[in-house]
Amino acid sequence: MDEATDLGEWEFVGRRGGEPARLVPGAALAAAPGAKALAERSGRELRFDFLDDRRVLRMLRLRHDDEVAMFNAGFKFGVPLAIVGFGAAVYGGGVVQYWESGSARTAYAVAAGAVVLALLAAYVRTAVAHWGDPVRQNLRARARGYRELAHQARREGVAVPAHYPHYGPYPFAATFRPEADEAAFDDGEVQP
Repeated sequence: MDEATDLGEWEFVGRRGGEPARLVPGAALAAAPGAKALAERSGRELRFDFLDDRRVLRMLRLRHDDEVAMFNAGFKFGVPLAIVGFGAAVYGGGVVQYWESGSARTAYAVAAGAVVLALLAAYVRTAVAHWGDPVRQNLRARARGYRELAHQARREGVAVPAHYPHYGPYPFAATFRPEADEAAFDDGEVQP
């Protein structure tokens, strides 16, 4: 959490590269009866106190770190895969098809296909490892639950900024897994 030291006491970054947002206090969210009921129900389901400001702030900061790691994981193999795949297709379509030797064209196709498949396998393996991590899925599920709570409070008249806390719902990667252990992240602290 390198960026946490640059943030104010109650600030977090909602999106990768975004401006810091200020935490809406749990007491303000709980002022709306429907939001308070949702916080209690979601808290039981997700084993998290959505009205504890310190825990929520920590969760939102970890969620930002998760989003940055998710982007980096995709960028690490996704960009080379796109460049190599596009280059291999263009070179194959523009040059290789005119080679006289059928065995040379076949050898190029096999070599280019092997490189592209190796990069694709690395990309998929990295994505599955990141998206499939049960601890990170629990973090995403809690962030989604908090987002729903904030939207409910806004619907009931609480002054909550638009799109707060600025995360997408990620429904396919936010399954809560109660059997998963809570794990320490980069800063050594255990996830709430």
